[in-house]
Formats: sequence, C-alpha cells, structure tokens
Amino acid sequence: MIVPMMISVVGGDHAPPEAVRMAEEVGRELARRGCTLVCGGRGGVMEAACRGARAEGGHTIGILPTADSAGMNPYVEYPIVTGLGIARNSIVVLSGSAVIAVDGSYGTLSEIAYALQYGKPVVLLASWSLSAPGPEQPPLIRADSPGEAVEKALAAARAGDTSSSVASEDPAHGD
Repeated sequence: MIVPMMISVVGGDHAPPEAVRMAEEVGRELARRGCTLVCGGRGGVMEAACRGARAEGGHTIGILPTADSAGMNPYVEYPIVTGLGIARNSIVVLSGSAVIAVDGSYGTLSEIAYALQYGKPVVLLASWSLSAPGPEQPPLIRADSPGEAVEKALAAARAGDTSSSVASEDPAHGD
C-alpha cells in the first residue's frame, strides 16, 4: 500500500488576509500533488490551508490542542484531539515529512524550532527570519510563493533533508 506524503502547514490562528490567501493556495497545491495536509486544526492559516486542500479533494488532519473538537475549523477531515494545549505543536511537526510555515506568531516559531530540533525540513513563506549565534545557521528554506513553497517542501522531504545540526541529538534530552 502506498501511503501519501503528509506535509505540516503551520501559521497563526489570527492571520492577515495575504497570509490567509497564501495558506489556502498552499493547501490547494498540496492536494493537487496527492499530499495529506497536517495542521493544528484551528483558524487563520490552518483553516485556510485546510479549505484549499479540501477544495481540491485533498485530505486534512487537525491536531487539536483541546480534549474535544470545539474550535476545530470546518475543513478538518480527520480531527485528533490531544488535550495537550500548545504542546501539541510537536505532534503537528512530527506528523509531516516537511513543514511549511506561513506567516505566524510565537506558536509558529515554536513549531519551526521543533522542526529544526527533529531534523524536519522547514520552508518559510512570509514567515520568521531567524539566525543562530555563531557561524552555523539553521537550515531554513525560503519561498516566495505558495507553489514554490510546496515544491521546495516536497523536494526536501523526498531528499530526506535532515541537515539540521541538532538532528542527530535526542530532542527529548537536548537543550
């Protein structure tokens, strides 16, 4: 049995219109390529990405922070309730073969950090600018459009791009 690639899309619950537009197009592009979209299952970027994926016949998984489906966006096909609050961000990231970050606030920043910690490829679309102290910089991939973000995420996921300097460490015991 062939399992479709799952890609995590992260971004703010309260997103500006341009981020919502880009997230919806990311969802559409992922569905057109047969990918399953994983997100936090709430509003803003998450809802827009799910709406785009479902409009193209794609599948969506929402990893919810609550112990029930209250607050879930209407485009989540498969809700997973966790009762973990923002700790569910780690599950969102670990469930995908790559992460696409669209816009976002501190929750998105935590998801980017988790992805780097676990060696997941991260594609930034109008999202955070990050640098690390010292000469070694995080392996972040920038994209200028939703289509480019999806292409780069899929290419990195297929290549098994785990070039993060902390990828070989056990994140449960890291700093």
